[in-house]
Amino acid sequence: MKKCAITGKEVEDREATPIAAVRPLLHAFIRRRYPELPEDASISRSALDELRSAYIEDALQNEIGELTELEREVIDSIRDRELVAERPETEEEQDRAYTFGERLSDKIASFGGSWRFILLFGGFLVVWILLNVLQLFDGTAVDPYPFILLNLLLSCIAALQAPIIMMSQNRQEEHDRKRAMLDYQINLKAELEIRHLHEKVDHMLLNHSERLMEIQQYQTELLQRIIKNSGEKQ
Repeated sequence: MKKCAITGKEVEDREATPIAAVRPLLHAFIRRRYPELPEDASISRSALDELRSAYIEDALQNEIGELTELEREVIDSIRDRELVAERPETEEEQDRAYTFGERLSDKIASFGGSWRFILLFGGFLVVWILLNVLQLFDGTAVDPYPFILLNLLLSCIAALQAPIIMMSQNRQEEHDRKRAMLDYQINLKAELEIRHLHEKVDHMLLNHSERLMEIQQYQTELLQRIIKNSGEKQ
């Protein structure tokens, strides 16, 4: 068991990290916050996660200024080791989440923006005009030229269709906005994690190089001793 230098709680050895093993930038941040920590101090994993999230928040504030709720959610997910991505909803789940009016507006907007609607409505106009021009209704025209009733019908359809399509587009824009926010959070978290990995790898390589230099120096000293001892024996 080891004692966490930050919280003062006893933790298992595998849950404690020596402060000397922490990567340089995070190590400097911890030193600024807790300058009284000894060199052989150990920090628990939970306390290290809190310090790491605080370090990321401080770094982001220095780079992009004041943080929004999106950035804070990313920082919390890193601290809690949680996923930011969400499972995409299926069409059935989306339909259940919408009200009857929303589903109806989607269907009307989908039908009104299709070639099927254009062809059907174009055929209706041709038939209407021919019937009234040829006066096939017992020799009388229900809507004689200039087709005032048809113009009124078209105006009513346009007046009703426009807000219905706008409702569907507004909901789609809201869905796209949420997706863009989620993509931003995922990209930000990926960038922060990649930066953390780069720093960690650089720290490991630096420590490895220092150990190799120490081993090489020890081997050189040992070789010099062997040569010196062999020379004295001769």
